[in-house]
Amino acid sequence: MTAVPTNTRAIVLAFFVAFGFLFGYDIGVISGLLVMPDFVQRFGQENPDGSFTLSSSRQSIITSLLSAGGALGQAFTADRFGRRPTILIWAGIFTIGVAIQTATVRSIAQITIGRFIAGLGVGAMSGMLYNGETAPKALRGTLLVLYQVQIITGIFLSYVFDLGTHALGGAASWRIPVGLQLVWGFILLSGIFFLPESPRHLLGIGKREEACVVISQLNSVPLDDPLVDELVDELQYAINAENEGGKATWLECFLPVVNGMMLQFLQQLNGQNFYYYYGDTFFQSAGTTLSPYVIQVILGAVSVVGTIPALWAIERVGRRRLLLIGAAWQAVCALIAGLSGHFTLAPPNTAIGDLTSRNKQGGDVLIAFAVLHVFGFSMFWGPTPWVYLGESFPLRIRPKAIALGSATNWVWNFLLSFFAPKIAADIGPLILLIFFGMLVVAFIYVFFFIPETKGLTLEEVDEMYRSGVKPWSSTSWTPTLGQRAHEKAIAHEIRQEREKDDSM
Repeated sequence: MTAVPTNTRAIVLAFFVAFGFLFGYDIGVISGLLVMPDFVQRFGQENPDGSFTLSSSRQSIITSLLSAGGALGQAFTADRFGRRPTILIWAGIFTIGVAIQTATVRSIAQITIGRFIAGLGVGAMSGMLYNGETAPKALRGTLLVLYQVQIITGIFLSYVFDLGTHALGGAASWRIPVGLQLVWGFILLSGIFFLPESPRHLLGIGKREEACVVISQLNSVPLDDPLVDELVDELQYAINAENEGGKATWLECFLPVVNGMMLQFLQQLNGQNFYYYYGDTFFQSAGTTLSPYVIQVILGAVSVVGTIPALWAIERVGRRRLLLIGAAWQAVCALIAGLSGHFTLAPPNTAIGDLTSRNKQGGDVLIAFAVLHVFGFSMFWGPTPWVYLGESFPLRIRPKAIALGSATNWVWNFLLSFFAPKIAADIGPLILLIFFGMLVVAFIYVFFFIPETKGLTLEEVDEMYRSGVKPWSSTSWTPTLGQRAHEKAIAHEIRQEREKDDSM
């Protein structure tokens, strides 16, 4: 019997455990704050003429410390306390960090510490342990893509709230969008008590009966359905094989997680974040009169629309093919946008009335391919590395492996946000050629090193890696783990019957 992959609880679970939403909202909200007059006046430096400026160094500190959050923390806590209690702990830490930010009056140290603490919480939750381990196999890719949907939705809504509050007087202009994160934190804190523990974690600590209950609920079948025993036997067989080697060490994790870390590294150097942060400069060079807030909303809306097709494509097209198509798509966009911007845009700060028709046409080309680049990222390289990270590691190394991959994403997010403005100031739109080069590297790396994991259980993915199959041949690879577990279960039943007959 096959599980029906339409379980309302499994789907609602993926929506509710909105770590991605917290991640996206917390990243997106700060970009609008940095240009709000009251925020600049409170946390900036006073000029001789009495005006206030938020220097680039202060912007870097406020913005980048979120990315310095503790993505590695989950590796230690998840093993000790379980997946669900870990979420509760870090959701509480995130909420405390948001409260510190919202209560800040004029202290840049306080708001910076608050962002660091919030980043610590959301960064630790950004690993895909829980979603990857609780999702039914037939839905796992789609449910993990929802993580990227949540990130993009969080970014988009933060832009909308910034647009809606920036004209308010006083501290309300920035405290409202920041304080709304308390609502998301409290929802997660209250609802976590209704979520099940990871069945793989329960089996790993010897709680088979509880694991059976969770698996039956998440796969829409009764507790006494044969499928439940089949899935539990398969999981237990794999766990026993993994545990024979003892507890995982950080050194052991290094080789298996290189692919996960590389995909996170290449994702951050796709170039999309540059558009998010500095797209308004290019739009203004093209002669637009749109405000930065409106520009952010436009890019955010394009990102949301681009992520929706990925929900369908991830299970039908496959992970590997999406990464290859996306790298080629975005490389073309970055190349055209970079060259068009370099050869046709007017110098920075040129008055709109002084722009030539060539400047405006070049700006239009750059804007068009910037939008296509962001759309392509949201459909291909935005969700797929997170899916891969959530489904590619066996139970005994999953916490450490996912923590390393997640930490890689945060570290490069920090480096990009810190250094990109300085590079762009020196070479302008040619910075997009750096991203073009990285996308070419991404295409080559995926072709030679990233196997297809579509339709496999977490344990079968581990079996595929151990089998030594070539990545370009992985789409035709057939797992044997489930068959071996089934045969072992049948043999066990036969032995029990024989022992019963002998005793009679």
